Amino acid sequence: MVKELEFTGKTIREPAREVNVCQEADVVVVGGGPAGIAAAVAAARNSASTILVERYGHLGGMATGGLVMVIMPMSDGTKEQQIAGICQESIDRLDAMGAAVHPGKDDLGSSDSRLLSHWKRYAFCVVEGKIRMSATVDPEALKCVLNDMAAEAGVRLLLHSWGTSAIVNNNEVQGVTFESKSGRQAILGKITIDATGDGDIFASAGAPFDSSINPEMRSSRLAMTFRIGNIDNNKYITFRESETQRYAGLMRELESLGGFTQYIRSSREDVIWVNNAIPGLNPLNVADLTWLEVNGRKRMLVTHRFLKKHVPGFESSFIMDTASQIGVRSSRRLIGEHVLTEKEIFSGIVFPDTIAVCPDFRHTISPEHPHWHVPFRSLVPGLVANLLVAGRCYSSDLVANDLLAPVQFCMAMGQAAGTAAALAIKNGVDIRNLDYRVLQDSLVSQGVPLPGISV
Repeated sequence: MVKELEFTGKTIREPAREVNVCQEADVVVVGGGPAGIAAAVAAARNSASTILVERYGHLGGMATGGLVMVIMPMSDGTKEQQIAGICQESIDRLDAMGAAVHPGKDDLGSSDSRLLSHWKRYAFCVVEGKIRMSATVDPEALKCVLNDMAAEAGVRLLLHSWGTSAIVNNNEVQGVTFESKSGRQAILGKITIDATGDGDIFASAGAPFDSSINPEMRSSRLAMTFRIGNIDNNKYITFRESETQRYAGLMRELESLGGFTQYIRSSREDVIWVNNAIPGLNPLNVADLTWLEVNGRKRMLVTHRFLKKHVPGFESSFIMDTASQIGVRSSRRLIGEHVLTEKEIFSGIVFPDTIAVCPDFRHTISPEHPHWHVPFRSLVPGLVANLLVAGRCYSSDLVANDLLAPVQFCMAMGQAAGTAAALAIKNGVDIRNLDYRVLQDSLVSQGVPLPGISV
């Protein structure tokens, strides 16, 4: 029997109800995107019983459902690779399926003109005249790979399940509630990891955060990405590179019509990914998200019709698919035990509790462009216990957040958070008191490079 709701003016009061506890685990991860899947796999591999709650019907988040098919540079322009671990493992598994395109490890740092000529056509594989480890992946294959990694690690999955709020008692998180077709249910856990991207769980737990944006920054803009198939890519690239002025003029015309002009080569020769950055929208406002879904598709049709009519190589093309989730680059940012700042990353500060060493994806490493270091404390809320954060909602200022939000860095943070949660439970310590050296040792043993860190 459905109870009637009590109306009080323009608000309603829901009747109190009991929520069924459907499962319990050591570690509860909310959000199955790049950070969340890495966190869940790492926790489970380190002997913690682990549940992963994901609102969509697949894992991978922006790397799959968001059609962000490029895992940006994991190396710094030398032969060394700074991001590896679970991120590299997922690429290796895709390689076995023929579902990833990237330079060979022996070619990293090369400035050979033949290699540069080939790899410059793939996003971020060539930066400042050096070969970088950047992979273009098949998002559908990646969904399957991540399923396998979760299953093999023993992660219990709850897909089509939207984590809604933290269960908090005396500032200690004891689990989460979630909504699904089975109704509202609860999961209890010793440590919860918020990998929602938007910080939905830490916000509900009362952890302080910053959601201010700078409208001039790319991270403030949303995207409704899509793919176009059946392209004659050689014909298109030949036209773009041989008739640069004409192509530039066409792109200006298309942009004036409201179309999108950022095309990225996919892992297939006949498919491109159309990226975009649409300003003036709030990712935490459902009206804005709805507007983007509707109007983004209108602009997609404008784009495709123009390309078919005017750009060689698109004559027989078709719209292949649209992203199942909006591309959000930044929203809530935790105010944690340490707020990573623009000044800190650009000065190359090496924190004693560094858990990820991130190469500048815009420049080759140099004294002017050092590695960026993420401290464990930026994953830890200051006022709420038994909670960690991983991914783009980590504790940082606007610039640091913008630069460290790409897939590869989120996976590195996730692997650190999942490992830390498992180690804290195993050693019986509060997550905030975990010995960071023990965490670093464990990460290195898992194939995570931590160059310059004494472990």
